[in-house]
Amino acid sequence: MNSAIIQLLVLAGVAVFLILRLKSVLGTREGFEKPRVDQPESIENARKARRDFEVIEGGPDADITDHVPDGSDAAKALAAMKLAEPSFVVSDFLSGAKGAYEMILMAYESGDISQIESFLSEDVRDSFVSGIAAREDQGLRIEANFVGVRETALKNATFSRDTNEAELTVKFVGELTSVVRNEADEIVEGNPNEIKRQRDVWTFARIMGSNDPNWQLVATGE
Repeated sequence: MNSAIIQLLVLAGVAVFLILRLKSVLGTREGFEKPRVDQPESIENARKARRDFEVIEGGPDADITDHVPDGSDAAKALAAMKLAEPSFVVSDFLSGAKGAYEMILMAYESGDISQIESFLSEDVRDSFVSGIAAREDQGLRIEANFVGVRETALKNATFSRDTNEAELTVKFVGELTSVVRNEADEIVEGNPNEIKRQRDVWTFARIMGSNDPNWQLVATGE
């Protein structure tokens, strides 16, 4: 075998060696390049970015999902309320309802609802009047001091697209001291030094988009 053939064989061997090395380093592509397999951290970061984008671009409304489950009937009702009245904010409503609870509760306890009648539906007003009259007929009166609201929670929400009427049901847990006195000014029930908790479930209603910003108490319960 002459030297020229030997040189060609050596060069061919070197070429094959280099090709194999390049394949091991660069890999072999068949058609379109296979998708890259992300590491767990990259996947989680991508998911987080997608969630952030969805919130910015019309995802879940935290003002709603902070109070009722996302996708629930109550959540859909709240979203409809916001469409009917864009300035409506659930958190602001609950803050106002908390103040209304104290005002209405203490007016009823004192036996004078003249200042809150505009916040009561006709049925609730009549119920309050009857309750106060029954106490007076027995010669009883209540002395109460409001301590505070321990809990305020939205329990349900409904909305009628036909009438734009919204109803929001709220659970309150209030703290107050209360005693019942008879005509002789004797305490017949309660302790002026004992703070008691009172649980109420009230429903407020309003026509969304109307000029009247006030909600009315339309139902009471426990």
